[in-house]
Amino acid sequence: MQEIIFSVGIDIGTSTTQLIFSRLTIENEATSYVVPRINIVKKEVIYRSDIYFTPLLSATEIDMEKVKQIIKKEYEKANMKPEDLTTGAVIITGETARKQNASIVLEALSEMAGDFVVATAGPDLESVLSAKGAGADAISKEDRTVVANLDVGGGTTNIAFFKVGELKGTSCLDIGGRLIKITNGKISYIFRGTKELAETNGIYINVGDDADEKKLYKICELMADQLAMAIHLKEPDAMHAKLYTNAGKPLPKEPKIQAITYSGGVASCYYEGEPANVFQYGDIGVLLARAIKNNPSLQKMKTLQAVETIRATVVGAGSHTTSVSGSTIAYSDGRLPVKNIPVLKLSDDDEKNPEQFVATLKRKLSLYRSEGSLEQIAIVFPGYHHQSFMEVQELAKMVAEGAREIIDGPFPLIVVVENDIAKVLGNALNVLLERKKPFVCIDSIYANDGDYIDIGVPVAGGRVVPVVIKTLIFNS
Repeated sequence: MQEIIFSVGIDIGTSTTQLIFSRLTIENEATSYVVPRINIVKKEVIYRSDIYFTPLLSATEIDMEKVKQIIKKEYEKANMKPEDLTTGAVIITGETARKQNASIVLEALSEMAGDFVVATAGPDLESVLSAKGAGADAISKEDRTVVANLDVGGGTTNIAFFKVGELKGTSCLDIGGRLIKITNGKISYIFRGTKELAETNGIYINVGDDADEKKLYKICELMADQLAMAIHLKEPDAMHAKLYTNAGKPLPKEPKIQAITYSGGVASCYYEGEPANVFQYGDIGVLLARAIKNNPSLQKMKTLQAVETIRATVVGAGSHTTSVSGSTIAYSDGRLPVKNIPVLKLSDDDEKNPEQFVATLKRKLSLYRSEGSLEQIAIVFPGYHHQSFMEVQELAKMVAEGAREIIDGPFPLIVVVENDIAKVLGNALNVLLERKKPFVCIDSIYANDGDYIDIGVPVAGGRVVPVVIKTLIFNS
């Protein structure tokens, strides 16, 4: 039996703002007489909005009211209401994520977009979502190879690469088509990092200069070289480390990338060709696409067609943020949904040693106090070393002892395990706590310290819950 849920993706990027609605089909793929195995079996984009230039009040502030108007208008055109949505994501990306009021805009849009539409930002997650929207993960799985996606947008280039469908690394550089803007034939804006890149290589430009196509193309060639360095096709120069967004880290050198796809607004020009006026969009995006296409190092790499280009990130946000829990879960009624819950991760080694498990849990809880009070958290651990009935009872005692501060506090006990034992563990905890403490215990979900988890209202007859894992702390 299938169930349909609806998801929205809203992307407020450096250059453009857009949204999509997706239909996600949930189905029990297990045969009769065995434990249900409920998965998302189909993802369809059912509505694509117009693409708008991201409205700004100034160089440092997003025009929140105009963004709201865009979202409201597109919801009406799609005949969708916030209450129709089970899941989704509002993401703020690229250089726009650095605007002064970015977090306020995210919060406001999350509230108007739907009760369980999550707000998130940052280059790591954007790299993954754009790559999945572009199809790089699926291509790598189908072809059993290593594929990197370069999402070249207005303010940043987000990179993620996959080996046979498994994510192997992400990165983000301050390389994009709107880092130099053109107005009425003159340069009207230069990003400081782009200006430094140019001057380091003997090219000098200033706001107010005429937009010299040849000079600006030379800067774009330097940008393309930096992308080649980022995927280890060229040795990095002295400037390269300075171009990682938020002082981020480069991609690992292994496994070696064997093919690339491109997405983002610049990729549209890469695949579809240049307009007659190279400054048609008021920036250097067209020239950057040309420079990437002509770059000798990048030309050596096998290049594949992306499934999506300019819409890759928003498609990823609407279709790929959500997973579902295992079907053997336990929870107190009325405690879901929950949003933006920080993850406290216990390791495999912690779980093997009951005393260490309890001590580590107690120690880590102290890291989650705000103004002296413990905030709501999710305790996450593998769960592979306690599988028999008696072992799960022991595990429940370990959790109860280590999490005593949570149990005595105002928030429900939230436990997330990777192994498929949540129902037995949840029931054991419920009995141990004399059915007095509200709890949520879910499985088949992987999360790490630094992640945040959102758990939605139960679907499929209450047997599974939609889950979104977000990384809100980047480049640490």
